[in-house]
Amino acid sequence: MILLFRLLSRLPLAWLHRLGAAAGWIAWLFSPTYRRNMRDNMRLALGQDGEARARAAAVAHAGRQSFELPKIWLRPLDEVAARVVEVSGWELAEAATRAGKGILYLTPHLGCFEITAQYLSTRAPITVLYRPPRQRWLQALIETGRSRARLHIAPADLSGVRALFKALKRGEAVGMLPDQAPKQGEGRWLDFFGRPAYTMTLAARLSESGAAVLMIWAERLPGGAGYHIRLRAPAPAIEGTLEERARRINGEIEGLIRQCPEQYLWGYNRYKRHRGAGAPAEEN
Repeated sequence: MILLFRLLSRLPLAWLHRLGAAAGWIAWLFSPTYRRNMRDNMRLALGQDGEARARAAAVAHAGRQSFELPKIWLRPLDEVAARVVEVSGWELAEAATRAGKGILYLTPHLGCFEITAQYLSTRAPITVLYRPPRQRWLQALIETGRSRARLHIAPADLSGVRALFKALKRGEAVGMLPDQAPKQGEGRWLDFFGRPAYTMTLAARLSESGAAVLMIWAERLPGGAGYHIRLRAPAPAIEGTLEERARRINGEIEGLIRQCPEQYLWGYNRYKRHRGAGAPAEEN
């Protein structure tokens, strides 16, 4: 698999996206569970008409997300960063830096979420939360691809959480996927597109540090032309109790997804249940 990833990393991005689109449709056609989860999640968020309009593009983009990983993880950083052809909202990050604040970058499973931290590390040091996969070969690839000169990875445990807080205290940046399903005991049941989802509270806790909170995602451009990174500051600012902050972050994620629903990873099981996590309040 590592050899295959290295071979794929040498292909043009446009080719990888074509192969990925085909793979996305193969997964859709041959996996009833994946097809059902994706359709149900899209209909919940977009309605039946919205799901019908976005379905074909979403299936293709899910495959593209997988096939672009070798190039992002295994090519030199300057080559990877050069794939970002446009950045909108960078003045928000500059303003936070001038104010001496750390920056909490929240990147949902939207567009090419793997390239955001890579690109940000070319501007300033950043520490990103990382959950090791079960497969050792995949862990080696992730650690290779995500560990750059100024891109530091923090494991999703107590030591990693401490590393994130320390980075923010130093006025540096941290990044994480705020819509990642947390482990048992690390989340709360909060609405996501009107349905209870076990939601991580770590992003909300980090937002209490006084850091600037910025939503960020990388739009995948047509024809393998590259990526457009977009930054947005929540308005009004994320404040309140831990639960109120977590609810606001979920709302911000929903807003980003509605901007480009075709590029959200709808097959991701956002509503999974954990043993011991209990049930949503409405079911108790």
